[in-house]
Amino acid sequence: MTSEGTAVAAERGTTDRELVVATALDYFEGHFEGDVERMDRALHANLVKRAPRDESAAELGITTKERMLELTRAHVGANEPGHRRLDVEVLEIYKNIATVIVRSAPYREYLHLVKTSDGWKIANALFCET
Repeated sequence: MTSEGTAVAAERGTTDRELVVATALDYFEGHFEGDVERMDRALHANLVKRAPRDESAAELGITTKERMLELTRAHVGANEPGHRRLDVEVLEIYKNIATVIVRSAPYREYLHLVKTSDGWKIANALFCET
């Protein structure tokens, strides 16, 4: 799927599976390329992104959509080492929700998406560095 965005893909009759993958790619590629528009398009307004702060996972760091857009605008992902190969696995789509695993050199991330009137959006993310 190209980076045309999920709205254009939807107009062309793309399947939900393809739209979910496009949303995950907007999220990851937007992060790595510093593309705020793609990141914004991928994230639900109420996004909660979490990561264990240490091996015990006694505390989870929490990131919001606003913070993700700030980090993307600052090109934080563009400065991360490692190649950008992405493996996007759609585990399940059920009605208007979906679960996805994204494997990349720097991260393993589990995403929950919801289908909104504006397309598929990432509502929850749990990740750790690889």
